[in-house]
Amino acid sequence: MTKEDQMIEEMFNQKGDLTERQKKIVAAAIESFAEKGYSATSTKEIAQKAGVAEGTIFRHYKTKKELLMSIVTPMMIKLMAPIIIKDINKVLNHDHETFEAFVRAMIDNRRKFLKSNLKIIKIFIQEIPFHPELKEQFIEHVGSKVFTRLRQIIEHYQDKGQIIKLPIDTVLRLTGSTIIGYFVTRYALLPNADWDDEAEVDLTIQFLMKGLAPEE
Repeated sequence: MTKEDQMIEEMFNQKGDLTERQKKIVAAAIESFAEKGYSATSTKEIAQKAGVAEGTIFRHYKTKKELLMSIVTPMMIKLMAPIIIKDINKVLNHDHETFEAFVRAMIDNRRKFLKSNLKIIKIFIQEIPFHPELKEQFIEHVGSKVFTRLRQIIEHYQDKGQIIKLPIDTVLRLTGSTIIGYFVTRYALLPNADWDDEAEVDLTIQFLMKGLAPEE
C-alpha cells in the first residue's frame, strides 16, 4: 500500500460512518478528479468506476460539489495539514547557511511530499482556483502557520545580505510562485514530458538567485 493509499484509508477510518459503498464512491472520485479534473468528470463515470448505480451517489451526496468537499475537507483538516506542517518544519527549523541552500531543501522536501500524495495534490491544484472554500481551508490550516515562519526566514537572509531588500511579502510571492509554477507544470500540466528533474531544479534555483540577488 502506498503512502497515499494509507492516507485515504486513514480518512476512511476517521470518518467511521462511511459505508463500504461510500468508500468505493470516494476512492473512485479521487481517481477520476485527479485524472480528468472535477469539471470534466461526471457522476456517471464515478459510479461506473465505483461499481454502483449513479443514483447511489446522490443518496449519499446531494451534488457532485458535495462529493468533492467530502474528500478535500477531511483530507485538508485532519490529515494533510498536520503532515504538511510537520514535514515542512524539517526545513523551516533547520539553520541553512545560505538562502540558496534553504530554497533547494524546500524544493526537495516538497517534491517528496508531492510524489507521495500526487492524486490528492492534483485535485487541490486543479480545483483551488475555482472553489474559494478550498483556498480558505488551505490558508486557515496551513498557510497561516507557515507564512509567518517563512517571513522570518526571508528577513534573516536579507539581514545577512544574501537577497535583495524588497518587501518581505514580495520576496515570498516571487519565490513561491516560481517554485509552485515548476511543480504545477511538472506534476499537473505536463507530467509525461521528458523531464530532467535535477537540471530543472538547478535552473529554477539559478533563476531565483539571480532575480533576488542583492543590489551592488
